[in-house]
Amino acid sequence: MEWLDVSTENCPVQRTLDVVGEKWMLLILRDAANGVRRFDDFRRHIGLSDAVLSDRLRKLTAAGILRTAPYQEEGSRARNEYRLTRKGWDLWPVLVALRQWGESYAPDPGGPVLDMRHADCGAEVRVIVECAEEHTPLTPKDIHARPGPGARHRG
Repeated sequence: MEWLDVSTENCPVQRTLDVVGEKWMLLILRDAANGVRRFDDFRRHIGLSDAVLSDRLRKLTAAGILRTAPYQEEGSRARNEYRLTRKGWDLWPVLVALRQWGESYAPDPGGPVLDMRHADCGAEVRVIVECAEEHTPLTPKDIHARPGPGARHRG
């Protein structure tokens, strides 16, 4: 079976994009990974309306990517903070890869907005694709991709 013969209805890329593929979702995840926790901070930093932000936070929470944690400031009502779950943190390499691509192909003339460095040695952080066994970096020419056991014929 060739790739063009494979149905894409159960494609993991498509299923992932169904959950987080909208621009605002990724920007919320970016901010959450950088320590933003509170509704008003997300709204102010990203510039979303209350309705859109509420909807996206609800969807990310329902998908198990964010979880809520109650907090209360003195003299105010109890509210929720939003924190990445393990499932949410597993999207961090995707965010780093998007940042890396943007710095290469759509850079800001003033330089990177976020300087990501390895805490131990100070080297720049980058995303690579590697062999799970040999831990060596790979390029597309090093990969042989073929339909897997979940592949279905296009109907």
